[in-house]
Amino acid sequence: MKIVSKKLSAMKTVVHVNQHIIKRNSKTGERNPVLTVKTYRSNKYASEVLIMGDSKIIYRPNKPLSCGAKVWIETMGDVKLIS
Repeated sequence: MKIVSKKLSAMKTVVHVNQHIIKRNSKTGERNPVLTVKTYRSNKYASEVLIMGDSKIIYRPNKPLSCGAKVWIETMGDVKLIS
């Protein structure tokens, strides 16, 4: 298990599964990370995410995220990305 990065300050983080990468991986045989981890500063990608602290899972089909995700996880806790 290789920890790629860790969120150091308290800010909202959104984690969702990128369906486009899953489909591309299926077609090409690649194994690119499919989890997108978003903060107001950046988008990062991982194969595993450890959420340290409270979080909630949201399903909002009528008001998806700007990327199109209808289900995601939100947390204010620290997040560790694992490749």
